[in-house]
Amino acid sequence: MDRDTTQRERVTEIHRHLESTAELPIDHRTNRWLGEAEAVAADAALSDLDEQTTKKRIQQVKHLLEEADDAGHEEADAHLEAALSLCRQVLEGTE
Repeated sequence: MDRDTTQRERVTEIHRHLESTAELPIDHRTNRWLGEAEAVAADAALSDLDEQTTKKRIQQVKHLLEEADDAGHEEADAHLEAALSLCRQVLEGTE
């Protein structure tokens, strides 16, 4: 698997994790941050963007997730942690 494929897969996984929180019972303030992060992640995952633009979108997602409070829901918190970890990997360019 080449580096570009791995990065695209990570971006897709970020979007999937955030999408998975949509129907969970989460505090409305936190849910606003997550909704915005999910929309930006969708753009990164579903659009044909160059690497620089993709990383910019993922940086925005990371920032939004860091601003969000604890979701107060175990499953949602697991998705958020996984998405944040993937954001860091994409931004650091790690395999």
